[in-house]
Amino acid sequence: MKIGHDYSLLPHNTFHFDVRCRHFVEYDSDDELKQLLDEGTYFEGPWMHIGRGSNLLFQSDYAGTIFHSAIKGIRLIDEKESDVFVRVGAGELFDDFIAHCVSHHWYGAENLSLIPGEVGSSAVQNIGAYGAEAKDIILSVEAYDVGSHQPTVFSTKECGYAYRNSRFKQEWSGRFIITHVTFRLSKLPTLNVGYGNVKEELSRQQLEPTIENVRNVIIAIRRDKLPDPDVTGNAGSFFMNPMIGRRRFELLHEAYPDMPYYDVDEDNVKIPAAWMIDRCGWKGQQVGNAGVHSKQALILINCGQATGQEVVALSKAIQYSVFQQFGINIEPEVNIV
Repeated sequence: MKIGHDYSLLPHNTFHFDVRCRHFVEYDSDDELKQLLDEGTYFEGPWMHIGRGSNLLFQSDYAGTIFHSAIKGIRLIDEKESDVFVRVGAGELFDDFIAHCVSHHWYGAENLSLIPGEVGSSAVQNIGAYGAEAKDIILSVEAYDVGSHQPTVFSTKECGYAYRNSRFKQEWSGRFIITHVTFRLSKLPTLNVGYGNVKEELSRQQLEPTIENVRNVIIAIRRDKLPDPDVTGNAGSFFMNPMIGRRRFELLHEAYPDMPYYDVDEDNVKIPAAWMIDRCGWKGQQVGNAGVHSKQALILINCGQATGQEVVALSKAIQYSVFQQFGINIEPEVNIV
């Protein structure tokens, strides 16, 4: 177990804000977490559990305890004719898990390649990319109840997954701490290359649609389009793509015929927030030490010495612009503390 006081969170948030917390506690087993819960010392005041901090924005120092899981392990626990079941520690890097799946030809996770963060956070955020979401492969989630100190296992359905959301992020926030996630993956060679420009890139490079090639192409696309958080402070996509009613979309589409969209169902349409932000003129702009990435308008970046307040102020200015022009509210995907 690792315990620090007046601890810098610089290594634990990808925006690279050098904020501090009163206490930092990192545990590496279920037993250590149970011990912490039973003792209760670090749960007496304000506390928060974080992953890698890749979807987190601190506006200032945190006057409480930050917990972090270092529970590791990727273990095959069951295998059937067409599926495998893999139990993964919450502290594993999510992309390390994806690489493990690809190397074993376990299908279903490859489109989530290179998403930063840890496995536990993936089950909270329901991360997604290129037509796939974490919920598509999650079978169950193991967590400790902070109140009763007892372990609990939740099915995918019980987690209430929705677009970039779950019950862990909403009504269960602060109630459960995730320790392991079990994933169901396919042994059948089924690939999804119909989203974005994955299929086009495979064709351009004259590559067969294998699981390795799909992963490599998605990694290349992400690296070309998105800033490396180890180099430029950012938390990935800052805003969620809003969903609006079809009639409202049809009226907007008359005014903006080039507006891209994705059909959600018969009554609803999803609009890319990046397109609206770009249309409002924000792509590549900088305000103080915070800015909008020049290649992807969804990404807000730390241009050097930005504070959390500067990034939040920029995000609010962008929200205002989008609402003024399109009448649509765009909401942050990033957790603002």
